[in-house]
Amino acid sequence: MEQGTLSSTILNKGDQSEGHLTKTIEEQTSKIPSVFYLAVAGGAIVLSLGLFATQEKKSIANFVGLWGPTLLLLGLYNKVVKLEGSDRYSRPELH
Repeated sequence: MEQGTLSSTILNKGDQSEGHLTKTIEEQTSKIPSVFYLAVAGGAIVLSLGLFATQEKKSIANFVGLWGPTLLLLGLYNKVVKLEGSDRYSRPELH
């Protein structure tokens, strides 16, 4: 394996930065407080438990129950984007 310089392995800034649409979506979703995702995920879990206890078709309860982890992951992604930025070029100290 040929050894090259570090600069030869780093891509240009334009090659890795996020697109305009991604930045726009992240700007809008960053306005949503993190506690919103936690509250909605908790509500989905409670709703799933209620459906499981009262419905004959447990598949509906399972479907709603899957919303909880999904919403928590979206909240986690939102939090990371708020703290770190979506790509390395969105953080001023790395330019």
